[in-house]
Amino acid sequence: MQSEMQFAIKVFAALFAIMNPIANIPVFLALTGGKSDSERRRTASRAILGVMIACLIAIFAGQAILATFGLTIDDFRLAGGLIVLLIALAMLHGTASSQHQPGSGEAAASPPESVAVYPLTIPLLVGPGTISTLIVFAHTAVLQGTTFGLAIGVVAIVAVLAMALWSAPLLGHYLSAGVSAVAKRLMGMILAAIAVEMIVTSLRVLLRGLST
Repeated sequence: MQSEMQFAIKVFAALFAIMNPIANIPVFLALTGGKSDSERRRTASRAILGVMIACLIAIFAGQAILATFGLTIDDFRLAGGLIVLLIALAMLHGTASSQHQPGSGEAAASPPESVAVYPLTIPLLVGPGTISTLIVFAHTAVLQGTTFGLAIGVVAIVAVLAMALWSAPLLGHYLSAGVSAVAKRLMGMILAAIAVEMIVTSLRVLLRGLST
């Protein structure tokens, strides 16, 4: 049970760092500008449902999709680690990651009623970094027998994200730019450490395979 809880904490910390509910509250408020509080909560509910569906697809179908393209989990762990590292470095520098931001033309083309799905759910909350992390953790959970810990970690981050978005209209009055900046840099440090672990783990396997 201890290993399950340790794995759950690791999953939660990684997803919290990537999704960053605190820093995304101002983004959510900006995307839903001009809407009433009730409309914002409906948008939040749609976004949370989208996040849940996207997470489940990554967990249960991610490895099958990789196999279709002839990729191994270690190939993807290396690529995913690099993507997560890029996101972490952007967070540490206080800039918006291009992996988690739509292009200006794409954002303009997105109709207001679809903001819950794009760009809020994808790519802001469930971008390449989130998907990569979930696929790697799902594989690890099967190998280590910690699927219950994976479930706890995912449910916990979805619950925290839901509370953050549903209470965003209220929190927006108290959340200063300084708090958001500090939270982003702190999460960037955690995310960078997780990314390095993913890269090192994949390189150990890949380099051992090349040497044989």
